[in-house]
Amino acid sequence: MNGFACKANFSASDFFFAGLAKPQPINNTLGSIVTLASVFQVPGLNTLGVSLNRIDFAPGGLNPPHEHPRATEILFVLYGELLAHFITTANVLVSVTLKQGDIFTFPKGLVHFETNIGKGPAASISGFNSQNPGREDIPTSLFAATPPVPDSVLSKTFQISYQEVDKIKSKIAGNP
Repeated sequence: MNGFACKANFSASDFFFAGLAKPQPINNTLGSIVTLASVFQVPGLNTLGVSLNRIDFAPGGLNPPHEHPRATEILFVLYGELLAHFITTANVLVSVTLKQGDIFTFPKGLVHFETNIGKGPAASISGFNSQNPGREDIPTSLFAATPPVPDSVLSKTFQISYQEVDKIKSKIAGNP
């Protein structure tokens, strides 16, 4: 089955969502907030293979390195100026500066990220070819997994001390 079991009863509200209309408050150290409009917020998307996100950025804000295991993403800039990047499987960094009205595509499963390089706030809408694209934040996956990735693995992988691993873990977990 592609998606969830169909509901026996539905209403127009299963196909409606107003959550992408307005900027959301940004109250985190990254300076960005993602508002989802997937099958979990819009049940009517079930099995349709589409969804959207809104990303609001403070000046200098970062949507950190992540990937979507089940979807390609197309990003549309509503306003502001973003620097968008993805990394190919050959470890080539592809980057472009985007302004209002521009689009950029992130291929399925590739690590990507965006930074607001303008002087004011920025916002974008992302479209996905999945009703549930998923999202894996790379730093969180490595440094805040439960149970944790062994310190020895992180230390050796990044060539840093155990103390540095602990420091990063505490910051990623939000306990500076």
